[in-house]
Amino acid sequence: MALRAPHLHRSLRAFCLGAFRLFVDAQLPFAFEEHASFGRPALYEYRPLVRGFLETQARELQVRPDALDAVEDLRREPSARIFAQAHAGPRASEGEALFRTVVLPLLISTAEACGGFDWDDAAFERAYAELETSLFGEGHAYGAVSPLVGLSAGSTIELGDGIRVRAAATGELAAHWPEAQGLLPQGFGREPDRLCVLELERDLRRGDAEPPDAPAEVADAVTALRLATAGPIAAGPVLFERLDWRPYGIRPVLPIAATQPTGEPTRLDAFRGGVAAELRPRLPLADEDPQLGEALDRWELALFQEDPFRAEQLRGALSALLGGDDGIWAACVRAAVLLGESARERGSLLGQLRGDSPSPEIVRRALVEVVMHGERSALVALLDESILGLRPRPAGYYALRAAS
Repeated sequence: MALRAPHLHRSLRAFCLGAFRLFVDAQLPFAFEEHASFGRPALYEYRPLVRGFLETQARELQVRPDALDAVEDLRREPSARIFAQAHAGPRASEGEALFRTVVLPLLISTAEACGGFDWDDAAFERAYAELETSLFGEGHAYGAVSPLVGLSAGSTIELGDGIRVRAAATGELAAHWPEAQGLLPQGFGREPDRLCVLELERDLRRGDAEPPDAPAEVADAVTALRLATAGPIAAGPVLFERLDWRPYGIRPVLPIAATQPTGEPTRLDAFRGGVAAELRPRLPLADEDPQLGEALDRWELALFQEDPFRAEQLRGALSALLGGDDGIWAACVRAAVLLGESARERGSLLGQLRGDSPSPEIVRRALVEVVMHGERSALVALLDESILGLRPRPAGYYALRAAS
């Protein structure tokens, strides 16, 4: 192999050789697995648990002089900058991030290929070749996965921009993150509404030094799913990041997205998944429209509260969404016109909105309509003209989607 970085090859090889010498007499834990086949005798596999063993020795390995030399060489390599930004743990330094995302995985790959600590040059060269491909390739494959609770899905639902809801594969998190089992929601992988994950995948260009803001993107996706389904959906409490299919870090999910509201679990079908996919990229509109942002925040906070506090939050959300300077009464009338297809339905909606406790479902539908319209202030003006009889009421999003 033509080396792109001989100095990295030299220092990383020295570190791996030193670690093999240190653990050459270690008693590795092992798994004795049965592989049964129909009509044939069962086969048994003796598999040393190299990864788990080295993970427990990481602190000792990290302070060795050969490890410090390897990390220092990586720190001077521009192509390794994105690995230095890994979230390897609370208050992780650049050096710790590089050790956890580059140096230790290289050692693990080499030791797994050797079946333990019996050194094989070819095994190291193959592992190092994969590392150079990752460091000096055209770009990086970034991914983040977070457990999802409160819903079930019969198939993968694409939410756009590389974000999707899919079924969790058995053992996929534990395979890369041994500590994952203690970080999953209770009952995850066993209950019908706790079998899915929210996944984010992105292709990064070579030279990118920062990964995507995965916690913010996961939070927007959860909000879109809550708006589309009215289900008690939550992600987290953490998300697991990978870079070029290597463990990259573990980050907390934003609290409002990681807290599960009360309610019955829901099912995500293709129709409601399509609604969520259209809502998600429009949620950043709230960054430029403070009143829309306040309405979304108040509605989402109301999911976790009981009356009278929930009613107050819903009234505040409705007022910020469609009331403005005209107050809650105007917001109720505009929402009734926006959502009601007939005069009778609009009258019923107005009665429900003007009560002591506005219906959470009606406020949710109003939020979906406003977000999908795109220009909240223009929509308010259209509704006022419709009330005065100057023009027909604007067509609703759900009505247009059903017709299409």
